[in-house]
Amino acid sequence: MAGENPALTIVINHPDAEGFARLIGQRFPQVRAIVAPDSGRLERHIGEADALLAFRFPVEVFEKAKKLRWFQCTGAGVDSMFPIRDKAGHITVTNGRGIHGDIISDFVMAGVTMLQWDFRRFLREQTERKWNPRYVAPLADKTLGVVGLGSIGATIARRAKGAGMTVVGSKRDTSVPVEGVDRLFASDALHDLLPLCDFVVLAVPATPQTVGLFGAAELKRMRRDAFLINIARGNVVVEADLINALQAGSIAGAMLDVFEREPLPQGSPLWDMPNVIATPHVAGSPSNYTERVFPIFADNIERFLKGQPLKNVVDLRRGY
Repeated sequence: MAGENPALTIVINHPDAEGFARLIGQRFPQVRAIVAPDSGRLERHIGEADALLAFRFPVEVFEKAKKLRWFQCTGAGVDSMFPIRDKAGHITVTNGRGIHGDIISDFVMAGVTMLQWDFRRFLREQTERKWNPRYVAPLADKTLGVVGLGSIGATIARRAKGAGMTVVGSKRDTSVPVEGVDRLFASDALHDLLPLCDFVVLAVPATPQTVGLFGAAELKRMRRDAFLINIARGNVVVEADLINALQAGSIAGAMLDVFEREPLPQGSPLWDMPNVIATPHVAGSPSNYTERVFPIFADNIERFLKGQPLKNVVDLRRGY
């Protein structure tokens, strides 16, 4: 911890607050790092913060954050700030963009493989000691569509292309090609993209415009033998419409890492559906998360101290 007149005071509201504080202390002895992983310590110290490091912005203490000038989000999405974004124009917001692509791509390709091979059925048959061989089409015969080709979506596209798949995708700006994407669609041409896909991966940023993006109309455009994978945000999908489609067999199945309500309520039918793989929002959670985020954070600390523009700045009006 820095002395009485620190060059910068950072409040750390994160499960690994101690780890971040230790790394800050080793590299920036002139910076004061305050460990505040719980609500009590956060409320007590947020008024001292020039900067805040957290996975989500704690809007409940915003009014007390009188000195706050910079919020470094350890994740990619900053939708936690949307409730106060009209009042937060004086705060520079940066995120962890760039650290999640590879592990989320691992998750997506594992999901694609498990869905294609129907591993849930294999596991059920194993517990029942049933021997049921069958033929399965290779992934190289399949088409994967990526809705949202930002940093994460583009990495997924490259990984799928590396597996020999045909890759299509959508993004706002189609003037610049994306490596690994065979055919590019505009964001408003989603209904043209969906019928082409054996797998649809939602990788759009969390913005007010993407809430409810994928509902009954979009699900009807998917093929009956196609699968949906959501690693974006739960509210991108109209969950009731998805449940109806899965129950009706309108699509073949889904792998979901995010949900409208988290934790997923015990009463949700998604828990028990034989054509669904549900995971607890872990796709972007590498075991070395702190070590991955810290280089971005450290670079921005140096820039902040020197009065230079920060990296990974988020435009709160757009949400990314």
